[in-house]
Amino acid sequence: MSTRPMRFTAAVLAACFACAAAIAQQAAPPPPAFAPSDLTPPGVRAMAANCAGCHGTDGRATAAGKRDLSLAGYSRESFVRGMTMYRDGKRKATVMHQVAKGYTDEEIAALADYFSKQRR
Repeated sequence: MSTRPMRFTAAVLAACFACAAAIAQQAAPPPPAFAPSDLTPPGVRAMAANCAGCHGTDGRATAAGKRDLSLAGYSRESFVRGMTMYRDGKRKATVMHQVAKGYTDEEIAALADYFSKQRR
């Protein structure tokens, strides 16, 4: 084999390795930007509406045998502690440990305030 094709092949391989090294050194893309939390009363009420399927409208579960799912009047401290434990993987459940992952500390506190002020 002549040296010319070998030099060409070596140059192509060197270029490929240089490109691979440059790609590997690129910074990871930034995490996705989310809209800021809407912690106004209507925004918190909208967040609380996400809970209605299991916990009832305004946190008042009414289905027979589901009274223990009511959040209305629940203590703020207990709500924050429970949601934080679900979010951080310290308390398991069928759904809540997944749902809670989407909430920030501020959103959890706002929901705790909202549900603690709802009458049972």
